[in-house]
Amino acid sequence: MALRRRRRQHGERPKAAIDMTSLIDLTFLLLVTFIVTLPALEQGISILLPRAKTDELPTKNNDANTVTIDRNGLIYLNNKPTTLDDLRQTLKEMAREDPDVPVLVRGDVALPYGDVMEVVKVVYECKIHRMALVTVEQ
Repeated sequence: MALRRRRRQHGERPKAAIDMTSLIDLTFLLLVTFIVTLPALEQGISILLPRAKTDELPTKNNDANTVTIDRNGLIYLNNKPTTLDDLRQTLKEMAREDPDVPVLVRGDVALPYGDVMEVVKVVYECKIHRMALVTVEQ
């Protein structure tokens, strides 16, 4: 008791300490998690694109819809699995809402030419005029 009175008389307050080690560990764990998962979120379906020199597709708000065909021939619209018939219906609805809707077609380099052309035909049938084939710069 005497020590408390002396400290208070001299204007010193009791000091509280918080152990920040666990919070720092959690922060670094979250940081590493986001660094590792961010590239996977941006790329979507992992495919090997063909190499070619192309121009950029100008879009109004960079919200182009992406149709991806992986090496097994599975079709994805905006990273969600779909079938050719469902893709046709969805793209028709998108074209009705916005005639200038941009569509990017990404096809794996190992795919037969005919598989990619089936998807391109569907895009053409849906009256979508802003379509581009995605490639990797040479």
